[in-house]
Amino acid sequence: MAFNTAKNYYEILDIKPDAETIEIKSAFRTLARKYHPDINKNSNAVDLFKEITIAYETLSDPVKRERYDIIHGIFKTPEPDVTKTKSTPKEEKNEKVKTKHNINFLKIFRYWFAKIKKIKRYSDIHKPQKGEDITTEVTITPDEAFTGSKRIINLRTTKVCPQCLGHKFVNGNKCPKCSGKGSVIETKKITVSIPKGIKDGGKLRLRNEGATGKNGGSNGDLYIKIKVEAKTQIHYDKLNIYYNVPITPFEAALGEEITIPAFDGKIKLKLPQNTCSGQKFRIAKQGVKKHGKVGDLIITVSIEFSHDLSEDEIKLYRELKNLSHDDVRKNFGYGY
Repeated sequence: MAFNTAKNYYEILDIKPDAETIEIKSAFRTLARKYHPDINKNSNAVDLFKEITIAYETLSDPVKRERYDIIHGIFKTPEPDVTKTKSTPKEEKNEKVKTKHNINFLKIFRYWFAKIKKIKRYSDIHKPQKGEDITTEVTITPDEAFTGSKRIINLRTTKVCPQCLGHKFVNGNKCPKCSGKGSVIETKKITVSIPKGIKDGGKLRLRNEGATGKNGGSNGDLYIKIKVEAKTQIHYDKLNIYYNVPITPFEAALGEEITIPAFDGKIKLKLPQNTCSGQKFRIAKQGVKKHGKVGDLIITVSIEFSHDLSEDEIKLYRELKNLSHDDVRKNFGYGY
């Protein structure tokens, strides 16, 4: 026996297009026994057996069979409707042509609809996807907020698994490196520049420092929320900066020059003699710079004493006490 290559799979198995699965299996077993290379010693037995096997594997699988039928224009003969009146041969022929055309069109439509849907699903899965954004918090001191600084932060993020390349499986098994997740966690160090004058609750955005994108997509962004430590030395009011500065008793009495940190480095403030605790000084154009405007720096001084005075310092204070005749509480009392 030699199969003609023009024959379709139904002809190879010698069955009808509307054959049931049990008929397909029976036909295959019969031909397999006859043309198996171990039994049939003809030179073309191997090729014949391959054709039989391919035909069986296609027609015994419902999905493969439907696809094969659609591509080759094969349809099952519909059951006759016994309720209809008997048609003429010409009407029967026209009806068969019409039925065949409708069935073929419906199968072709279903096939291509399923194919397009599958292609779209594949495209959605494999299209570039941007990585997720990451938000973290950094706490800084008021001085850092005032003058600006740099911080190194340790960031935990994700990247595509280098072993399975994001496919989650290796050789049919879950990827051992990422446990089938397609991504792994990595820790990296990032240097963050804290701008001058940033306020508590401010946010910084670092592009492409978030989670790694998929399928060639861009990385996500990193958002850093700034938290300024609560201290009484410094606070902001719009563009103005209010700064509480401690001074020593002799600086207040003698009118010394003190150094204060500012945006553009450090500035010097000359205290007048007999400066009082709580006295305020305004330094113009040393506040927050924003949108072309600059605020002022408002300094409030407070006289503070050392808590670790030496014997010589205590001796000098006793001498000052004996020399002083001023009563600082003379106006202190009810009604004042």
